[in-house]
Amino acid sequence: MSFYDYSVPTPDGKEISMRDYEGKVVVVVNTATGCGFTPHYKDLEAIYERFHNQGLEIVDVPCNQFAGQTPGTDEEIHQFCQLKYNTQFPQMKKSDVNGENALPLFTYLKSQKGFGGFKGAMGIAMSAMLKKIDPDYKNNPDIKWNFTKFVVNRSGEVVARFEPTDSMKDLAACVEKLI
Repeated sequence: MSFYDYSVPTPDGKEISMRDYEGKVVVVVNTATGCGFTPHYKDLEAIYERFHNQGLEIVDVPCNQFAGQTPGTDEEIHQFCQLKYNTQFPQMKKSDVNGENALPLFTYLKSQKGFGGFKGAMGIAMSAMLKKIDPDYKNNPDIKWNFTKFVVNRSGEVVARFEPTDSMKDLAACVEKLI
């Protein structure tokens, strides 16, 4: 199967096919509204505004699997993002990204780009925290935390994975090269 064979549910119960994004650069991200990384929404929106007209799409999948940092309904999450960050990219139904109930899209993305490690001082803190939860966390492709971003090129290939501790400038540079 390819990226284009997957779909994700919307808050209103519809399915968005990744085939709708064929020929575009796509960033798929699991998000949270009550996380230290929630300000990534500001940078994601800036990247979206800069590159959307050139073929960028962002698929925002709220997820409550990491310390319960995405409370609320889909509507409450959507209102928060629009009021606080003026997000314009589509937001999907709150869903799991790991485990037996994970969206198949995320299972696919993780199979294409595994965990590459955390960076910087925040990365050291994240590593210490995750070691307590899963001593073998480095050796599995699971999503480790909120705001893990996968970049898919115009041909549907998963070309990059950015962990939440990675620089948003690096994500923007990656997108710019693909546009």
